[in-house]
Amino acid sequence: MYKVRPLQGAVGALPADQLPTCMYRLPCLHRAAATQEEADPSLQALESRQEEILSRLYELKSAVDGLSKMIQTPDADFDVTNVIQNDECSPLTTNGADLDLMLGKDYGALKDIVINANPCVPPLSLLVLHSLLCEHYKILSAVHTHSSVKSVPEKLLKCFGEQTKKQPRHEYQLGFTLIWKDVPKPQMKFSIQTMCPIEGEGNIARFLFSLFGQKYNAITSTLIDSWVDTAIFQLKEGSSKEKGAVLRSMNAALGKTSWLVGNELTVADVVAWCALQQTGSANAAPSNVQKWMKSCENLAPFSSVIKLLK
Repeated sequence: MYKVRPLQGAVGALPADQLPTCMYRLPCLHRAAATQEEADPSLQALESRQEEILSRLYELKSAVDGLSKMIQTPDADFDVTNVIQNDECSPLTTNGADLDLMLGKDYGALKDIVINANPCVPPLSLLVLHSLLCEHYKILSAVHTHSSVKSVPEKLLKCFGEQTKKQPRHEYQLGFTLIWKDVPKPQMKFSIQTMCPIEGEGNIARFLFSLFGQKYNAITSTLIDSWVDTAIFQLKEGSSKEKGAVLRSMNAALGKTSWLVGNELTVADVVAWCALQQTGSANAAPSNVQKWMKSCENLAPFSSVIKLLK
């Protein structure tokens, strides 16, 4: 390391921190001149050259750092299967989550979920999720008919089965009321006044499934949402070409995992299975999809919908 020495002569002895910048950048500058005004033009050119070299070095360093980040960033088309499988997600159990924690404390009152649905297009996924919720919580279920509907098939009026046990209202954890009404799409209202109504079968299904307290990483959550939207807007409401494309995608996904996303049942499986039943595409489904459908049908919550479809 070069040592900065004070200049002697016309300038006098100056501390190093008071020397002009040009005098301590390079050792040779100490012997050049007594003041900045008397500096040799060749030394000024040398200083300019030094500044230019440093500037280029900084630019080169920035470019190398950028390349390093590109190398360490995975490609956008990387296989997320391993990420999903490593997602720590506990399977659905008979133990319910803390509803007060998820939905807010409502001064001990029963939390009521009220869903309006058109009997001409029954939201099958919501019926499956109702059965799943009944395995986790004490549900006070009810089915009603709105005056906007002239008649409702008997099986839809009994879609929740018979309420055999009549217990006081306060002994239940959750109220689940289905109203058959002339609405363009399912609508859900919740007892919390600050909450906006939720519309659409897929959105309501997401809300109901969230009551199980499942936690997913960002990639898994995004894939689940994507499959739910695909099932509703393409598999259920799309053209025959779109349905065929979705079935091929499902078959490819189910060739890697037991369920559409990972190794546990999610709301994506519920919504997609119900969409297949309503569109009549179940019989034409490819092999992996057929195997997956049987796995769904082996679960008790799907049996209530199977009875409606007979």
